[in-house]
Amino acid sequence: MVENRPWLDIFTHLLLALAALTLLVPIYLAIIAATHDVAGVNRVPINWLPGTNFLENISAAWQRGDFQTRFVTSLVVAIGVTVGKIVLAMFAAYAIVFFEWRARMLVFWVIFITLMLPLEVRIVPTYAVAANALKPFQAILDVTGLSWLIETVSGVHVSLEWQLLNSYTGLILPLIATATGTFLYRQFFMTIPDELVEAAKMDGAGPIRFLIDILAPLSRTTMAALATILFVYAWNQYLWPLLVTTEPARATVMVQLSRMVPRGDSTPEWNIVMAGALLAMLPPLAIVVLMQRWFVRGLVQTEK
Repeated sequence: MVENRPWLDIFTHLLLALAALTLLVPIYLAIIAATHDVAGVNRVPINWLPGTNFLENISAAWQRGDFQTRFVTSLVVAIGVTVGKIVLAMFAAYAIVFFEWRARMLVFWVIFITLMLPLEVRIVPTYAVAANALKPFQAILDVTGLSWLIETVSGVHVSLEWQLLNSYTGLILPLIATATGTFLYRQFFMTIPDELVEAAKMDGAGPIRFLIDILAPLSRTTMAALATILFVYAWNQYLWPLLVTTEPARATVMVQLSRMVPRGDSTPEWNIVMAGALLAMLPPLAIVVLMQRWFVRGLVQTEK
């Protein structure tokens, strides 16, 4: 029996309206600030009405931030991270669910525990690996004495080095591991009936063919939901691109946007900064709007 409590409905709607207002007011203020000139945006009290300089501020932010180049860099990084995370999570979950090996649950829980270790926690060792991705292999050669043996026999000094700084590889590769994606794919793969697996085996489908021809099409809603989350995550990355791109020309949109913030005694042109922030919001906003239906289906649909 569902009880009819009008006061509870009113309270719930007021709470939702308050939450929506809390989320929308900062966006509204950013839009308003992007429509004013320097004097209008720095006026006290805050100007709540739009101005007439929106197009001029957008043009100035695009040129000052060199957003044409920055958008290309951010799009490559966001798409690379999204595709890499989805593919890696799919293969990891496939190996855990459909292959019988003793340590599979241990491996799954080790992957799942990494949710407690975000990038900010492991930023120092990750940066050390990006500075020289082959350093662990060099350490193994040095500890085992193989580097000394090679140098003694052939006279060649072994020095392994692969620097990932200021490269798309360095921006993408350390971010593609995902425990969330592995968990979502594992939960979906566990709903696949055993009869489907047996039928595929009887038809002569190998493991790779079963994954590509059967599981991948069935998991398209999960893939779409995961892609939406991961694209927004990768696009909004700030700390890692800031560390790994020491050259200003390699900066992403978020890093470049932070450099547009006024510092020192210079006149704060918040109208230009807010216009740049609106430009930076467009790609993830477009992805969320376009993928909203698939995103909801991928998260709530129980029968795939």
